[in-house]
Amino acid sequence: MKPAPGAREPARLAEPTNIALVGNPNSGKSTIFNALTGLRQKVANYPGVTIEKKIGFFFDLHGRKCQLIDLPGTYSLLPSAPDEEITCEVLFGARPDTPVPDAVICVIDATHLERSLYLVAQVLDLGLPAVVALNMMDLLEEGGDRLDVAALSARLGCPVVPCQASRRRGLIELRAALSRQIAPSRSICRRFPEAVEESLSRITLDFPAEKAERRALCALVLGAPDPQRLAELLAVTHLLPSLREEQQRLERQLPDWRQQTIATRQREIRALTAGVFQKSPVMAKSVADWLDRWVTHPFWGWLIFLGIMATMFLAVFQMGAGPKDAINSLFLALAAKIEKLLPAGDLRDLLANGVIGGAGNVIVFLPQILVLFFFLGLLEESGYMARAAFLMDKVMSRVGLQGRAFIPLLASHACAIPGILSARTLSDPRDRMVTILVAPFASCSARLPVYVLMIAAFFGGRRGAGVAEAGIVMVLYLLGLAAAFGFAWLFKKSLFRSRPTPLVLELPPYRRPSLRTIAAQMLSRAGAFLRRAGTTIVAISVILWWLTAYPKRSDGDRSAQLAGSFAGQIGHCIEPAIRPLGFNWKIGIGLISAQAARENFVSTMGVLYAGQSDGEGKARPVTLSQALLADRWPDGRPVFTQLVCVTILLFFVFSLQCLSTVVAVRRETGSWRWAFFQFGYMTLFAYVVCLAVYQAGRAIGL
Repeated sequence: MKPAPGAREPARLAEPTNIALVGNPNSGKSTIFNALTGLRQKVANYPGVTIEKKIGFFFDLHGRKCQLIDLPGTYSLLPSAPDEEITCEVLFGARPDTPVPDAVICVIDATHLERSLYLVAQVLDLGLPAVVALNMMDLLEEGGDRLDVAALSARLGCPVVPCQASRRRGLIELRAALSRQIAPSRSICRRFPEAVEESLSRITLDFPAEKAERRALCALVLGAPDPQRLAELLAVTHLLPSLREEQQRLERQLPDWRQQTIATRQREIRALTAGVFQKSPVMAKSVADWLDRWVTHPFWGWLIFLGIMATMFLAVFQMGAGPKDAINSLFLALAAKIEKLLPAGDLRDLLANGVIGGAGNVIVFLPQILVLFFFLGLLEESGYMARAAFLMDKVMSRVGLQGRAFIPLLASHACAIPGILSARTLSDPRDRMVTILVAPFASCSARLPVYVLMIAAFFGGRRGAGVAEAGIVMVLYLLGLAAAFGFAWLFKKSLFRSRPTPLVLELPPYRRPSLRTIAAQMLSRAGAFLRRAGTTIVAISVILWWLTAYPKRSDGDRSAQLAGSFAGQIGHCIEPAIRPLGFNWKIGIGLISAQAARENFVSTMGVLYAGQSDGEGKARPVTLSQALLADRWPDGRPVFTQLVCVTILLFFVFSLQCLSTVVAVRRETGSWRWAFFQFGYMTLFAYVVCLAVYQAGRAIGL
């Protein structure tokens, strides 16, 4: 184990300062991280694991640059999941890729003081300089409760800063606390059951830590159900035989010694808060109770949920339409300018039809994606998302999954990869595997550009169809969830039989959303989207342009050029397989490129249909959807009928078209077999559904 931070004398932290941010889930930790660091953040994965690593920078009141590490939320330092293990590794100084923290900010929810102090007590046991950020003080005071912050600070032996992160209150005081001298923390829980004390006395002296923290760390490892991993993190594997021997002795003498140890610590925390925290004697029903009665109601809760979803999708189309059209006009003007400035040739065609026709037709959907993320952020920040998970518990239990499995499905609506990673929080390995296999059915943000494009073609580019468009998108999202639930039920009845575990979910308090935090998240998402458009999508667009431009024809006939190009030859090879779905070879090329990323379908259509007439001999259509509607089969029939548009939408709802997701599944399951199984069954299901819908539609004359 590295030298204990607790051995340092109280001193002002040196520069650069590494500060760890820890706290329970839903304590407002991420809000404080975003408020302190602003846009000075970077997100990556911890080396060797697919767990998000968030690092940001801020300056204290002395102008020193501080590095803030946002650690995964946890309730204790006894890790039960890989993300919680990361928190322990960093705090114990056991990760060579992450510096030992010079200080720790412990974020606690003031409305759940005793529960939050359990983790704080374990952090203080480590001897690290600590500052407690007492978040959500406004909610505590609104409930009529009172808390003596100065007395709490004196009893904890470390600075305690009341704050309201969503309103940026208390941030200056938090910076000020970090700017002062911070003494090493001391343990606030000193008593254990007598039998546990005897075990500690036998093994503590051999524990290689500073005297101030030796006993507390020893108690932590002793209390672990399997001390192997904690012993590795603390570099005390040589004590494993003694630790296991003492655990066995305690099991014989005091079978419930772990529960008694926890109860002892909780009693000490309760005694610490006595006289500091005063609960309001008035237990009148609050606004939150009234809201929960409606939003979690078995009937009205569902109506509210559907209403919120409908409003969100309507806003995506109504609020995003104007900026989308403006960006589209800008790219069209840029393409026209390039065609004027450059002589005819490959370079002009590459820039106007390859780069702008490809990446530009994806970037135009950025406003609508940002509107979607704004509403998702609003629902998350307000505390509604947890209520939605609670509402879904009965549905999840009927398909054989625990209600907590709905949280990865919710996360997958932003991107399937974090949804798959968040399945790690599920305790049952069978539930975890099933959730991973069905999570990509949730419509992610990468599908939205395809949805918007096909819905615009479905309505023929007519204005004033916003409500109908929003309704179609909502149906598509619900179809994705229905498919996820259906296959989850099938897998739980066949491949992964087990009994569903009951949902244990803490409903966070309702909070006023922080627009600054939501804006920071939107900017982060916009940056990621633009980086992807500027790299992957541009690269694929350029490759696709080359495939459509060669081999060259001398007669200048664009249609013949496309048909005879390398891309055309590939498309005509796969057309017999997709023709029963109503798809032509151009759509087939789009489906192939979409395997890298779903939104590549839009950029591919932009390259393939760049420079076409609108069917009336006019040059260059105003929108890509108009170009699609102008396409014809050799016999003159339109390619993109309403039935074909619906079939394409269904294919993208049900199929897995994202190589990044395939790789993530392989890493999470440890096997390519499950990754290929997922890709195969989702693609086959999408094909069968689309075949049935298209052929049935043709049979009834659609």
